Amino acid sequence: MLLRCFGSALSRIVIACLAILPGATQADDSNALTEQEQRWIEEFESARVEGIAKAKQSTVMVFVPGGGGGGSGVLISPEGYALTNFHVSSPAGTYMRCGLADGKVYDAVVVGIDPVGDLALIQLLGRNDFSTAKFVPSRRVQVGDWCFAIGNPFLLATNLQPTVTAGIISGVRRYQYPSGTLLEYGNCFQTDASINPGNSGGPLYDNQGDLIGVIGRASFEKRGRVNVGVGYAISGDQAQNFLGCLFSGRIVDHATLGATVGTDEDGSVRVTNILSSSDAYRRGLRYGDEIIEIDGQVIQTANDVQNLLATFPASWRIPITYRQEGQSIETLVRLASVHRGSELLQKMKSALPPPPPAPPKPIGPDSERGDTPNPQNKQTPDSDREEPSDTKEDARKEVMRDAAGDPIPDETAKRIEIREGYANYFYNRLKQDGFINRLRNKFPGQDAGQSSWKLSGQTIPVTADQTASKFELLLSNDGYELIIGDESERLTRGDELLRVVDEQRDAGILACLHALQRMLNLGPDKFGETYYWGTMPLAGERPLRDVTVAVHADLEHRFLQHPETGRLEVIEAVAGTDTDPAELWFESKEDQLPHRLQLRYGLTTVLSLEITDWQMQSNENSADNSDEGA
Repeated sequence: MLLRCFGSALSRIVIACLAILPGATQADDSNALTEQEQRWIEEFESARVEGIAKAKQSTVMVFVPGGGGGGSGVLISPEGYALTNFHVSSPAGTYMRCGLADGKVYDAVVVGIDPVGDLALIQLLGRNDFSTAKFVPSRRVQVGDWCFAIGNPFLLATNLQPTVTAGIISGVRRYQYPSGTLLEYGNCFQTDASINPGNSGGPLYDNQGDLIGVIGRASFEKRGRVNVGVGYAISGDQAQNFLGCLFSGRIVDHATLGATVGTDEDGSVRVTNILSSSDAYRRGLRYGDEIIEIDGQVIQTANDVQNLLATFPASWRIPITYRQEGQSIETLVRLASVHRGSELLQKMKSALPPPPPAPPKPIGPDSERGDTPNPQNKQTPDSDREEPSDTKEDARKEVMRDAAGDPIPDETAKRIEIREGYANYFYNRLKQDGFINRLRNKFPGQDAGQSSWKLSGQTIPVTADQTASKFELLLSNDGYELIIGDESERLTRGDELLRVVDEQRDAGILACLHALQRMLNLGPDKFGETYYWGTMPLAGERPLRDVTVAVHADLEHRFLQHPETGRLEVIEAVAGTDTDPAELWFESKEDQLPHRLQLRYGLTTVLSLEITDWQMQSNENSADNSDEGA
């Protein structure tokens, strides 16, 4: 609609201009611009000019030390967090230099990477008031919408002034196969805005200067790597899906349904194969079933299925609607990982596309510009900046070097922590600290490592044949016990907790509560293997919840917290990939202890409890329960 209106007005402008040329016949008055059209054009042009001016402030020019590559990026938070491409950040390792249109250069470190989706989160250091781009829902973007790309093509922005190119959205919901690499572009935008090597990782804005995507691939001639009018951008919606996981400092994997699909003769999209171990199979999906919707989006072709799945991180639980024997079924499916174990790390090493061409001489923004601040001096110490509680001093003593072999400034090196499986473990520990602080705020008095719990109240019937009964839950160093009416089950070892979850019994509640008690008492450092996972929907619903994973006695526990209140909402205890985890849902009022607990397996509630008394008592006989129950 916008484009049609602009086209009509533009044709009138051309006719009006022709009318004033020498020898031209006088134009028909009907071709003159109306007052409304004139005003619309002026508003459109003003919006474009203002949008570009605004957008330039959040555009980042990325330089790899030593001139080994680089690209572009876009700031998304005042603290300096910026998105770019994985293939832009990778040649730099964990440290790079970034320039902004204000003429200043900043040290930056990698935070997290998504090698499959070609995304990386970096942080520019030295300020906490960076100009940022604003995400707008990219689902609204349509073919024909105006857009513009800002960035650092051919890495020639040595004056730190980015290039602006304009065009339209040429296509939406485009899918780019990996083509022999790890990179997979799902549900992406195609644009004719000029995109060249060096634009990678930069922003794609709408006409108002709001962020709709992150530029990635482009099509080039075989010689010269010159743009031929076909460029692609990762949608802003996909980038936001992965953002929480990127903040974890992890190397993030993509999702798979565990099933393949094809288009039937009648045009329907049907399952052609499915893994019996997949959650989709547990939710009833079978060979020949028709896929109707995924995450609320209508499926029209088999390509749509892969296109949408490529926009989700592994382990997300999303709503799916399918038709089986004429009946529509709505359910929630936990998506699996595309890769297993270290497979992703191995593929990463050989997945990188060729870097953008190096500039005529090594980029050294600080060496080229006399007025560029020395990175050693511009890093202002910030006492309010978050720091992990126990950053290892020994790791700091070892001199870190950049891609050119030069020492990384000390203040920057403090924010780099190398660990297998992570892009930068420093940021994961930041998140772990935030997690345990929020958790202990909701359960005060549980950080001394010496406590036992006694919960009592009444059960709430979950089936027609049940009646309400009194219950007690007892957790201490001596064991864990569930008492309902005259029946009780007592567990004393970690393998017993694993077994009751695997068998999907009521006593699975003990596994979840034991994990909560253990985490409160010991914290992430002593619980067992613990890491901040990222964000995911809760039962398919947004806002995305913060997820921290903790493993003990072969049970994986996932703690889901509300992103705004910090309230613990669910603990999942996972005994294996072939069975549903035990889900313990917490219900509480304000900052009070939970007053209701509900245990679920899959989509079935097996136990619901109304708590009338929750006692937490000191256990003076135990100085450290770090090994109990193991």
